[in-house]
Amino acid sequence: MNLADPAVVVPVSVKVPDLTQHRLARALRQRVRYRYVKPRVLREGTGFRIQSPCCSRKVDASGGMIDIALLLPRAGNRWCLCSRDHANQRWVAQFQDEPLDTVLDFLCVDSERQFWP
Repeated sequence: MNLADPAVVVPVSVKVPDLTQHRLARALRQRVRYRYVKPRVLREGTGFRIQSPCCSRKVDASGGMIDIALLLPRAGNRWCLCSRDHANQRWVAQFQDEPLDTVLDFLCVDSERQFWP
């Protein structure tokens, strides 16, 4: 099959897996904090939102799913990593214009507890 041929039609229903989303999920398995819970990586527009059960019970006393981080793509394969200000219900940019590997390191180590409250 020659995809350059205008007679070839690729069905719209074909979904190509997002390798970035898979890469994020794989990196989160190597995180330092709360390794016993399983976070979710969700599509959020052009970026990704990460949710996790609230283990500390500081944000959600019942231990429900809470937003942990938001990753937004920038020009030149750079990313903005935001943490969630749960008290004010808003995202706060923590690291801007960084390579994906760098923001994943910040997120997975989280030595200052900006992401995993």
